[in-house]
Amino acid sequence: MQKITTFLTFNDQAEAAAELYTRVFKDSKINHVTRYTEGTHMPAGSAMTVEFELAGQKYVALNGGPHFRFTEGISLWVACADQAEIDYFWEQLTAGGGEPGQCGWLKDRFGVSWQITPANMGQLLTSPDPARARRKMAAMMQMHKIDMAALEQA
Repeated sequence: MQKITTFLTFNDQAEAAAELYTRVFKDSKINHVTRYTEGTHMPAGSAMTVEFELAGQKYVALNGGPHFRFTEGISLWVACADQAEIDYFWEQLTAGGGEPGQCGWLKDRFGVSWQITPANMGQLLTSPDPARARRKMAAMMQMHKIDMAALEQA
């Protein structure tokens, strides 16, 4: 049993976000949707909470209203095996109004921040040669989507 679950509060797009995320990530599913009833602050029948899993990790999304906003202070990190995986997640999560950020960060169309980086990012940025390590870091700082080959060559 998972002891800690990430809880994401949306204005009114929790169900749409969960549907996108479960399409993008393998081994993912929506487990349960609780709906608002009459007399609440949200329209009756709209999703209140959406319990879902991404690659086996449990999440809960809530439609809480317009006073909830996401910030870059919290992000979801996706450790990618190769450049093809980086390209796939980047394309899927920026589609439909997402925004590219710097150094592998992006915001999806719902405002959730993601880090789409190689699983071996620490190794890609280090070198026994301090000058090469600085070149790798400088190269990464110029990137939006991470380019693994460019980091290896820097």
